[in-house]
Amino acid sequence: MTRDIIDINDFTILVEEGNSENPVIDSCFFDEPVIAVAFYGSGNVDLTVKYGDNQKTFKHTKGLVLSFYADEKVEFIHTVSALKPLECIVIATTATNLDKLPNREGELFSEMLYQLVHPKDHYVEGPRFFMTPEMQSIVNQVFRTRYEGKAKMMFFRSQMTALLAHFFGQLSMLSEQTISREELKKLQDAKEILTNNLDAPPSLSDLAKQIGLNTFKLKKNFKEIFGVPVFKYLQNERLTKAHELIRNQEATIQEAAWHVGYDSLSSFSNAFTKKFGFRPSAIKG
Repeated sequence: MTRDIIDINDFTILVEEGNSENPVIDSCFFDEPVIAVAFYGSGNVDLTVKYGDNQKTFKHTKGLVLSFYADEKVEFIHTVSALKPLECIVIATTATNLDKLPNREGELFSEMLYQLVHPKDHYVEGPRFFMTPEMQSIVNQVFRTRYEGKAKMMFFRSQMTALLAHFFGQLSMLSEQTISREELKKLQDAKEILTNNLDAPPSLSDLAKQIGLNTFKLKKNFKEIFGVPVFKYLQNERLTKAHELIRNQEATIQEAAWHVGYDSLSSFSNAFTKKFGFRPSAIKG
């Protein structure tokens, strides 16, 4: 389990990563009240938030963006296992720092995260949604960067700014959408079905039947919510999972390709190179 704390301007960045063959419980607190946004990478790690006699549990965190206010009485608990590794980036600031942010960025927090800037409990949950491909790409790069020292700090600074920009941009778009909560749940179910069946995904029509939507609504609203067409999302998930398998030395390149549903090694290699900018053979475990 590794936890890096980085101060960038008036933000504190917490980068957590963990993997374990046996279930491990990791707990953390903030030493002062914070307004924060957490971005969860691959792994679907279990998250429990405890405050007083209250408790909230998140079982499907992969790709989750979670905004919140928390003070010193709030405990964040991750249960890490071999099947549910941890990749989490938390960008946090305090209410007193909002006025110090450049370019009136603090106004974004006050306008779009009002309930977090003016909390009424030890823990207040703000908007949460699943990452767009742009956010997911940034998170993947953060956990897979080869930079060190000052170059790494410069890279982190630029990526954290980009993540927050995407977060507020997506939040603005979601506030204008008219998709019902019930339909949003169905789209999230579709996303989960694809993630759990990378090697043999259902056809578009079968997926639509499974979640109870017609194919037109599935295609249109999936892209509107997640920022990418259904099978582009599937391809991104396949390649990200393959990258993880090869990097962790859990599979050869050929095995990783088969595991995520590619019959042709050349097709897999070309798609991998197009997404990550280097061939699978360049990965070092």
